Amino acid sequence: MAKGGTFFSDEVADEMKKVNTTSESKEITLSLREIEVVELIAKEYTNAKIAEALFISERTVETHRKNIFRKTDTKSVIGLLKYCVDKRIIKPLK
Repeated sequence: MAKGGTFFSDEVADEMKKVNTTSESKEITLSLREIEVVELIAKEYTNAKIAEALFISERTVETHRKNIFRKTDTKSVIGLLKYCVDKRIIKPLK
């Protein structure tokens, strides 16, 4: 008896463990350029400023940002920076 709690069959519990293990161990890899973009985002650079600093087009910056958010599965700049600091992709700003 579950006594008011949630109960899953052994089969369901095993599948849930597999999903949790694979998602946690999933390694993401950002390119060196993507890491540079994240570092400049952390410094509050606009897309135009990032483009100027890296000698690339603003459109290329937008593409890098889109790819970074997709790879890190984040939805906001705050979430992205927290993720990157937690995973030691970038160092926290002082």
